[in-house]
Amino acid sequence: MPIVAQSTETTDWVSRFADGVIEESERRAPGKPVVVASGLSPSGPIHLGNLREVMTPHLVADEIRRRGYQVRHLISWDDYDRYRKVPAGVPGVDETWAEHIGKPLTSVPAPKGSPYPNWAEHFKAAMVESLAELGVEFDGISQTEQYTSGVYREQILHAMRHRADIDAILAQYRTKKAPAKKQQQKPVDEAELEAAEGSGAAAEDDGSSGSAGYFPYKPYCGNCEKDLTTVTSYDDDSTELTYSCTSCGFSETVRLNEFNRGKLVWKVDWPMRWAYEGVIFEPSGVDHSSPGSSFQVGGQIVGIFGGKQPIGPMYAFVGISGMAKMSSSKGGVPTPADALKIMEPQLLRWLYARRRPNQSFKVAFDQEIQRLYDEWDRLEAKVADGSVLPADAAAHSRAVRTASGELPRTPRPLPYRTLASVADITAGHEDQALRILSDLDPANPLTSLDEARPRYDKAEAWINTHVPADQRTIVRDEPDTELLKSLDEQARESLRLLLDGLADNWSLDGLTHLVYGVPKVQAGFSPDATPKELPAEIKTAQRTFFALLYQLLVSRDTGPRLPTLLLAVGQERVRTLLGE
Repeated sequence: MPIVAQSTETTDWVSRFADGVIEESERRAPGKPVVVASGLSPSGPIHLGNLREVMTPHLVADEIRRRGYQVRHLISWDDYDRYRKVPAGVPGVDETWAEHIGKPLTSVPAPKGSPYPNWAEHFKAAMVESLAELGVEFDGISQTEQYTSGVYREQILHAMRHRADIDAILAQYRTKKAPAKKQQQKPVDEAELEAAEGSGAAAEDDGSSGSAGYFPYKPYCGNCEKDLTTVTSYDDDSTELTYSCTSCGFSETVRLNEFNRGKLVWKVDWPMRWAYEGVIFEPSGVDHSSPGSSFQVGGQIVGIFGGKQPIGPMYAFVGISGMAKMSSSKGGVPTPADALKIMEPQLLRWLYARRRPNQSFKVAFDQEIQRLYDEWDRLEAKVADGSVLPADAAAHSRAVRTASGELPRTPRPLPYRTLASVADITAGHEDQALRILSDLDPANPLTSLDEARPRYDKAEAWINTHVPADQRTIVRDEPDTELLKSLDEQARESLRLLLDGLADNWSLDGLTHLVYGVPKVQAGFSPDATPKELPAEIKTAQRTFFALLYQLLVSRDTGPRLPTLLLAVGQERVRTLLGE
């Protein structure tokens, strides 16, 4: 198949990467499916930063599929990695899980109450569900299954035969503080592993051992299942390997050509998989791209396995509004499932599609989500009327559909901030929510909440889970008679003008025109006068009027947009609270 150098969306980063990946795939493996890859460790909640590891190759793979090529997007579940520490903030987990540190993730019990058979499957399941909602197609590969079934046996034996070559490559990057093999007879402790992970080194040792020499392979103990083992001898001809466990004291001799209870250390494992799977494209985080890190070292080690390093753009960190870089070791970090509770998958896809991989961005869980939705709705309007810029059109297209088709969407996508306000005010009463939303556009009323779903449900979830109780809107039960009595004549007149216009303006647009128009009329101007035609004092008068209405309706100086609030309260109750 000839290379399609350009797609119809030629100005976005995804298309540019797709061009390069197709060209490289034709050079390395002509006629074969293009292989892109991601790797995820289900060592704890898989957060929104980890999602970039998947979304970057997904978007590129999807563009390649749109051009008619066959693509495999591999997600390697690193579920045969060691359990390093007990993550904070995980329900159903206590300090007793520390006894499992050093075991494969698939040998660690799932949190209490989980329906899944082990730790890895528990955290994998939530991510699989989120990826399905996001429209991400992938081939999942369990590294536990690969290693324990002997799939990588020849690669392991090859690495052991070439351990001196691997050791020489790794030696170029070892620090002077710990170059001697004798100093690393014991496994790296948890504090060092945490520091290593933070600095971009592999989250385990590189296989260095004691007097027997260097070995890139780590057995899991046949007694306690932990990787706190040291290889004490190995014979290339017979493949006999002897190891001892520093945790329980167990020791045994096995034949590596029939032994399936261990794995290559990370800095060797990753490039081995590149070669084995023929990976053309796999991004890595900035912590894997620093000097001496896994990606850089892997670029040299992959040649030992007869492969080439993938095209591997660095991707920047993802944060959330008001928080720093995410780290799953801290606990309580938002996951894709958390984000999808409060936003539609199109919006979440758009956040990853519109920024180049090396650009950081934040996912909003605070009030910023309303602004993001406003921006998204403006983009949708531009797409509809044909005024959208090419790069924005490309990001929009990648957000709303994949090569397999369009993602399910809300039939009537009403403004998110309006839906949030309605959900806030009605506190779960769907009949009241439908009444208010039906009044937004009397000429085309909403007939069922299902027309506004799932966006309405996402907005309601945001209100219920991310807006503090002291910021929720509670409408007054009775008029504030003391405040009403204290008003001067100008304030009373502003309320009369509003009440006189309620019946004729009972819609979102009508009430917007009315509440902004009252201060204009009081100042002797037309309610249709534009800001350019008005003195600056009008804005001050509007703010004063709005604060008065909020105080009379919800006993605060601010609240949801007034037109939405008025619709929510209802005309009869508004008249009562405003002292008619």
